[in-house]
Amino acid sequence: MASVTYRNVHKSFGNTVVITDMNLEIQDQEFLVFVGPSGCGKSTSLRMLAGLEEVTAGEILIGDRVVNNVAPKDRDVAMVFQSYALYPHMTVYDNMAFGLRLRKTPKQEIDRRVNEAARSLGLIEEDKGINLLDRRPRQLSGGQRQRVAVGRAIVREPAVFLLDEPLSNLDAKLRVQSRAEIAKLHQRLQTTFIYVTHDQVEAMTMGTRICVLNEGIIQQVDTPQMLYTNPSNIFVAGFIGSPAMNFFDGTLIAEGEALTVDAGAVSIKIDPAHAAAFRSHAGKEVILGIRPEDIHDSRYQPAGISPWELEANVDVVEQMGNEVVVYLNEKGASFISRMDPRCDAEVGDRLKIAVNIDNIHLFDPATRESLDYQYRLEHQMKLQA
Repeated sequence: MASVTYRNVHKSFGNTVVITDMNLEIQDQEFLVFVGPSGCGKSTSLRMLAGLEEVTAGEILIGDRVVNNVAPKDRDVAMVFQSYALYPHMTVYDNMAFGLRLRKTPKQEIDRRVNEAARSLGLIEEDKGINLLDRRPRQLSGGQRQRVAVGRAIVREPAVFLLDEPLSNLDAKLRVQSRAEIAKLHQRLQTTFIYVTHDQVEAMTMGTRICVLNEGIIQQVDTPQMLYTNPSNIFVAGFIGSPAMNFFDGTLIAEGEALTVDAGAVSIKIDPAHAAAFRSHAGKEVILGIRPEDIHDSRYQPAGISPWELEANVDVVEQMGNEVVVYLNEKGASFISRMDPRCDAEVGDRLKIAVNIDNIHLFDPATRESLDYQYRLEHQMKLQA
């Protein structure tokens, strides 16, 4: 078990810059997820840690040891790849045992580790008469191959587990099941896990902390809940959450002590409790952010929110069973809401909506940074104290 540190790490392929000045500390036994769009540098960050890519500048540490020039086999890490990378001519047992045999681990110890890992992953279930150790990869389903790849990493008993989009080849139902299995595995092994995904739902449900990357630059590192409630900039706000946050260009107007965002399509009063965070931007252009789940059918708005009522035209209605996703349009601006399943709006309706002003966000159009990130952070710290 070990911590991992990226210290001023840069990575370039020729003239193409992939990672810019990465500074990140991952605690021992933590489950950290790298998330971001394709090409943001998340897999490269993992591959540099594994020793599969050289670091252009800076240092990577596992525990207290700088590993820049340490061979991959000597870094005490195990990696699960997106393609699983199983040997097709080997049985499940031999695939899982291969790395141990290279290290000349005693046969009895190999048997113990492989069988223990296979049972924990459901590759052996005596009560059901299941034993997949003698099968070859072509005889396995996608989910079973994924579990073999994880098992091959487990038997290594490494200090750090690295998982590079291991669930991307699975169907939706199996992905959900496998997410839970990997989370349970982390709890059982109590080892450092570093996981790469482009799926923000996967990141939110699995990580104790999430590192959001874009264009090789860390945007924010925080818990899933803090990323959702207190995004540091427009990129994080738009990337975390599904459907994505709605954005409106507007102006912050002061009327005495009151602040209002005039965004043309919508005009929303700022909650007085949060006004102090925005007052210095009065009279300036801002970007208003509203999450779809903070836009309600006014007939079914939750108790305890601070509602601001508006009207909008209904463009599309998606019945999801546990909720209704409604696409709205007002004065040429389109936005999305997630509403109570009792909402019976139909296309073409003029719908009265209630926006929860407790949870709106404002961003600086020039810097793209949140105007109330620090305010919300201090407020959260006071609540925790």
